[in-house]
Amino acid sequence: MTDWFTDELFDLPGATRIVFPISRLVVDPERFLDDSLETMAGRGMGVIYTRTSGGNILRAQPSTELRMAFINRYYDPHHNALAIAVGRVLDIHSTCLLIDCHSFPARPLPYEFDQSPERADICLGTDGFHTPPRLITAAVDAFQQLGFTVSINRPFSGTLLPLKHYQQESRVFSLMVEVNRGLYLDEATGERNENYSALQSKIQAAMTAIATACSTSH
Repeated sequence: MTDWFTDELFDLPGATRIVFPISRLVVDPERFLDDSLETMAGRGMGVIYTRTSGGNILRAQPSTELRMAFINRYYDPHHNALAIAVGRVLDIHSTCLLIDCHSFPARPLPYEFDQSPERADICLGTDGFHTPPRLITAAVDAFQQLGFTVSINRPFSGTLLPLKHYQQESRVFSLMVEVNRGLYLDEATGERNENYSALQSKIQAAMTAIATACSTSH
């Protein structure tokens, strides 16, 4: 469940970076707070997980008080930091591109809805309001030109927005980029493999191409 080294792989010079400081097994900032809106809540993986990736019990259902304590300590500050960063970019440039950076296992974990063993190198997650077609096209082109296979909303879908801007601010664009861990990681040990440095350079090149395409389209 760990996005190994993605804070390094996606570290693009000149971009504002917001890194969630703890494991999603404590709090998952990508989830909706309202479990009725969150698809993964039905699998025990809402904003506070009660199940593991294998479906086993991780913890008892937290009390309302404990749930709010975790949300106040981790979830809200993360979304507030995102909102502040996005607001600053909007003030300067009138538009903002948010890239939601993750990794995914080379083989499906039991909790995943998509159990197909065929997995692309790069998964792009989109939002109908915040991910315009031109952004999707730019991202697909950028990664394919570097030799990667690309899928859209498979095996994971969606992309993160600050709650303040979600479905409200059309000047905020967002795209989730997930990289297959098999490209750069020994998943049994959690160690970088020999392809790590080359992959890092390619991802940063793709991010630059995406950002450039997004900025020149306005």
